[in-house]
Amino acid sequence: MAHIFLIGQLATQTEVNIETIRYYEKIGLLPKAQRSAGGNRQYSDDDVKRLRFIRRCRQLDFNISEISALLAMLDNQQLTCNEIYDFTQNHLKSIAVKISSLKKMQKNLTTMAKKCNRGQSPDCAIIDILFD
Repeated sequence: MAHIFLIGQLATQTEVNIETIRYYEKIGLLPKAQRSAGGNRQYSDDDVKRLRFIRRCRQLDFNISEISALLAMLDNQQLTCNEIYDFTQNHLKSIAVKISSLKKMQKNLTTMAKKCNRGQSPDCAIIDILFD
């Protein structure tokens, strides 16, 4: 049996806030919702499934354009498992670059923090380093 969800119910079902749902609809990640006679947005089980997919992709740090491209290929049934694998591998490479960058930031911040004497004067080694 198909279910009809109002936007608040969709938000609860998918753990995505209402403003984000409206945004995804506006940019085309979600199809425009059907409207009730009273003008309320109405969503289907397929919308729940799609929004959960989008949320999971965002949790994995896929950006909006990547999700849009992936959904377009899925919607047109023009995506093979091998292409999904390649897509995932490319994303893994970009995450590895981000991790490397974050590790460098962590090292730099740790080094800066060690140089701070945590005194009560406005003179601070961290600020001095940031200005250098």
